Amino acid sequence: MSVEEHKIPQATAKRLPLYYRFLKNLSASGKQRVSSSELSEAVKVDSATIRRDFSYFGALGKKGYGYNVNYLLTFFRKTLDQDEVTRVMLIGVGNLGTALLNYNFLKGDNTRIEMAFDVDDSKVGTTISGVPVYHLDSMKKHAAKDVSAAILTVPAPHAQVVADQLVEIGIKGILNFTPARLTVPEHIRVHHIDLAVELQSLIYFLKHYPLES
Repeated sequence: MSVEEHKIPQATAKRLPLYYRFLKNLSASGKQRVSSSELSEAVKVDSATIRRDFSYFGALGKKGYGYNVNYLLTFFRKTLDQDEVTRVMLIGVGNLGTALLNYNFLKGDNTRIEMAFDVDDSKVGTTISGVPVYHLDSMKKHAAKDVSAAILTVPAPHAQVVADQLVEIGIKGILNFTPARLTVPEHIRVHHIDLAVELQSLIYFLKHYPLES
């Protein structure tokens, strides 16, 4: 069962991993029941939105009882395909790329960076946190067919060229950490994470929309 099968709004789909992460923590702590208000406080999403998100999947809870933690956890694990390992590749083993390799999704989730690529001869042929680093020119040779997503952490001027190569080898999704806005075919999904823009946005809101303490 995948998120797409439900044809749910994209905003809802983006919140599902937040719910799943919190539910994993609840289950690990032994908690058996959770209310929408408790979820709201934890994930910083209003309870009405949570109830609406959950409503797309049918009756997941009971009025006056809340939600069964283990049931929700199992449901969202299947919905997010967490029972299958998703293999990812990373291109650009600079400071950010190296940090992501060392993090590698905390080694506990079912998403793993399987291989990395760079052009720096001092990095090619090494292994970082168990992930082999290959030369970018050999990407077509080493990229496995079951790797459908890529993390892009190359310098911005090279981002489009690398994105073109990713499309050529059959990558379906790109998590783009560069400031470059990529041009890709319509069937390729790109999510942009521009850390500088996010920081500037945060500073703007701090100055103009301060929260009450």
